[in-house]
Amino acid sequence: MAIVELKVPSPGESITEVTIARWVKNTGDVVEKDEVIAEIDSDKATLTLNAEEAGKIEVLAAEGDTVKVGQVVAKIDTSVKPEAKAEVKAEPKVEAEASTSPASNKETKKEPVKEESSQKTAATANQSYAMGTASPAASKMMAENNISSKQMNGSGKDGRITKQDVLSALSNGLPTAAAVMANSWQGNREKERSKMTSLRKTIAKRLVAVKNETAMLTTFNEVDMSAIYAIRAKYKDKFKEVYGSNIGFMSFFTKAVTEALFHYPNVNAMIDGEEIVYNRYADIGIAVSAPKGLMVPVLRSAELMSLAQIEGGIKELALKARDGKLTIQDMEGGTFTITNGGVFGSMMSTPIINPPQSAILGMHNVVERPMAVNGLVVIRPMMYIALSYDHRIIDGKDSVGFLVKVKEMLESPAKMLFGGKNPEEILLGL
Repeated sequence: MAIVELKVPSPGESITEVTIARWVKNTGDVVEKDEVIAEIDSDKATLTLNAEEAGKIEVLAAEGDTVKVGQVVAKIDTSVKPEAKAEVKAEPKVEAEASTSPASNKETKKEPVKEESSQKTAATANQSYAMGTASPAASKMMAENNISSKQMNGSGKDGRITKQDVLSALSNGLPTAAAVMANSWQGNREKERSKMTSLRKTIAKRLVAVKNETAMLTTFNEVDMSAIYAIRAKYKDKFKEVYGSNIGFMSFFTKAVTEALFHYPNVNAMIDGEEIVYNRYADIGIAVSAPKGLMVPVLRSAELMSLAQIEGGIKELALKARDGKLTIQDMEGGTFTITNGGVFGSMMSTPIINPPQSAILGMHNVVERPMAVNGLVVIRPMMYIALSYDHRIIDGKDSVGFLVKVKEMLESPAKMLFGGKNPEEILLGL
């Protein structure tokens, strides 16, 4: 009997401990090689533990346990092999028998072979580790709506339950009175304690450190989104036809920010000891809400990207965050961050700097408000924007100037093509 020990992989430098977030497989389960058997949380990202060989698993650590990097958390008995493999190998033999049958009997034998093949495929799928397992986003939504995985049919790969499956189930009928009551106050006086994850503890420490170690201030402005709305309405169909995705606000803001950072390099700089490091590139962190908490994946060299490339990059990072697949490399670095509280309905906020960066831009919801334009009161879609910055490195003049530059380019998007200037100014050499 050969035993394979599964050790906790290293999520990255300086990380010595991780937390067992969830066991996908339990003691006694027979696994295939490379199957995901556990999800592990570090203070920076979530990673998976995969089976190094096929066999029967023995779990040595409980969910929620804090374990050392390199510690053995499971064992695999390789003498026990999965039964599914034998079924898959037998399938070509059936097809071979059908192909050697007389021509007159081919039609009568094709249908049974097809049925047998489909039955074996279904059996294999039913034995998949992902069958009935919910993705992180789906799991959160199911918990919020008191839905059991037994009530769901997964349409994802290998039968995995996706967020769309949950949405479809909810849309097929209104919840019962009992289900509504299960999600409301019950009138008891109970308390519940849950252990903070490594990621949440790290976020808490960093937020407190920012407040204590920086001279953080916030300045505000407002943006008339009429021009952005007009461009999206005019080109949304063509853009989707060419690039396969919708065009959102974040790509316009990212492009405007990269141009404004060129004019105000202090906002893109950071303090390192007694030195100021000026970044001659714009790696933009995009704050996204993930099932495990707030994540800030980085869009690298955003200053060189077109709007379509920015939109595609943001979409890819958002999907990885939703599915819990962000790596440490996805979140390392970053020279400036954008956060959009508007998607949750926020009208105004003071975002906290993401260290060691020196500034962060906060977007908010768009509200139609009466505005005075050329002596007339008109209704315009307006958004408040906020820049939180470290006053040790960024003066008030630079912070206000940066925010005004972002506002100008969003209200006159053509300026993004000409370094923040009007086309007429370029033509006149001004």
